[in-house]
Amino acid sequence: MIKINADSIRRAFDENFASRGEIGASVSIWQTGREVVTLAGGFCERDRARAWTADTPALIWSATKGAASACVLHALDAAGIGLDEAVAEWWPEFAQAGKGSVTIAQLLSHRGGLSGLNAKVSVLDYDAVVAALAAQGPLWPPGQGHGYHTRTFGFLEDELLRRTQPPGVTLGRYWREHFAGPLGLDVWIGLPDELHSRVATTYPARTSSNDPTAPDPLYVALAEPDSLARLSFASPTGLHSVASMMTAEARRAELPAFGGIGTARGLAKFYAALAVPEDARFSPATRTAMWTPLVSGLDRVLCTETSFSAGFMLDPRDALGAKLRQTFGPALSAFGHPGAGGIHAFADPENQIGFAYVMNQLELGVFPNRKALALVEAVYAG
Repeated sequence: MIKINADSIRRAFDENFASRGEIGASVSIWQTGREVVTLAGGFCERDRARAWTADTPALIWSATKGAASACVLHALDAAGIGLDEAVAEWWPEFAQAGKGSVTIAQLLSHRGGLSGLNAKVSVLDYDAVVAALAAQGPLWPPGQGHGYHTRTFGFLEDELLRRTQPPGVTLGRYWREHFAGPLGLDVWIGLPDELHSRVATTYPARTSSNDPTAPDPLYVALAEPDSLARLSFASPTGLHSVASMMTAEARRAELPAFGGIGTARGLAKFYAALAVPEDARFSPATRTAMWTPLVSGLDRVLCTETSFSAGFMLDPRDALGAKLRQTFGPALSAFGHPGAGGIHAFADPENQIGFAYVMNQLELGVFPNRKALALVEAVYAG
């Protein structure tokens, strides 16, 4: 098990403000269930009126997917539902348009072919989105490759969980009752109105990070009107801008794919619980499913190599099993989920580490950028 050097973390964190344009941020690292280091710096807004502290929550974007997936796996575990069972066994309407054989494992690993919607429905109309997902045919043959379900993933997970629970239990409520409350996590899927004033303002990316000599394939695809990438990032409709995600309506909405709000300490403590073998919230088989690759290869939506387990992102591997990148550090068992613009969070069961970085100045891209990766490198540099 590695030994974490807090001084190395501090140097990398300070460099994010000195040379990488950070406004406000916090990093938190836990090991063997204990907090090793949590750092906070900068400001909640550009006007520097509010200092960013370790208790400052911010929008975590797709890092919400990790919390949501833990809820679904926990609910399935408790109900004795296997990942190889068909989604339609629990959500009968889902069997429409040739989806009757889609398994829960395929759904959780972005292989179900529902990364985007042809119907024009609002992201704030839960019932309409779920009905559209149930009625729509897959955009590619389920199980034949994968594509990142940017926005639809949260609705698919939420509805699957609701079908296993008593009436009125949503994914946001399940998160509060089974994870955030018991663990004391300042992470919300649906923020209470009385807490809105605590949230830092998030700022959109300022300039393109693309090299014109080697354009990012994702951004090339997003510029094409009929591309799968564009459909996946654009549907369901609404809340497409950073400013719209800062509204009270968006903050209180339960959006498990991209709308969570939380602190780095809360996210890191959550993943720290998943990283230690003593945690009894999940069966050994479900814990193993969190870091076991179900798919790895070219992502139909993100246009690059990705890998997913049952609900979590992993680093993709080559034919010999070596990591193609170390977004989650060097350990093969590491898993988690980044958020747009540089948010990052993961668990490393091999070293029993929980890591999270939360900030408010976004950069272009869906994967962790240099600000987060420098901190990950510092963790493993010793």
